[in-house]
Amino acid sequence: MKAIIFDLDGTLIDSAPDIHAAVNRTLAGLDREALDLDTIRAFIGDGVPVLMERVIKARGLEPGQRDAMVEAFLGHYEADPATLTTLYPGVEDALEQFRDEGWAMGVCTNKPEAPSRAILKTFGIDGFFSAVVGGDTVEARKPDPKPLRAVCEQLGAKQAVFVGDSEIDAATAQATGMRFALFTEGYHRAEDVDDIPQDARFSDYDVLVAIVARLADELR
Repeated sequence: MKAIIFDLDGTLIDSAPDIHAAVNRTLAGLDREALDLDTIRAFIGDGVPVLMERVIKARGLEPGQRDAMVEAFLGHYEADPATLTTLYPGVEDALEQFRDEGWAMGVCTNKPEAPSRAILKTFGIDGFFSAVVGGDTVEARKPDPKPLRAVCEQLGAKQAVFVGDSEIDAATAQATGMRFALFTEGYHRAEDVDDIPQDARFSDYDVLVAIVARLADELR
């Protein structure tokens, strides 16, 4: 079976503006100054608990406040997860082409599963994916290989091509032995994308189908 698995934030969607808004609502509840969008964008990718740890450090809060801040953030974010979020250009067309060519598709993200599914539904692309594994679906988060393997199991695929935007996604692909395609327009932290382990990279979804077909052929 041909299978492709996507990260979500910074890969399929530019969600940083809505995450930024929810973080600042959380900080406002603590009478703390807001953080700018670029700072929050750099904090995204490791799951909500780590996001809150970075916010705590940036604003000089007590580490023991993390769990309460996670709960507050999720309340704000799940109430309004997609007002400012956008699909990256070409995503829907690429998904349609993968579907038409018979690819099984899944999502593996460190975002909690419920808002992940809500966002996919909001943009009308939930029907493309037979499996969605979030940061709270299994007992581990990326770069641990368990979430990516869980998506493969749900898809009934022994192997897949993984598409993501960050060092975390690259490390997850390495941990599972999967081919990895890097989307360079997302939330990676490296100044030079050559420093991120990858089998291919792209900045335009128009070329992704051809890239993934080539990487899948290498697995045979």
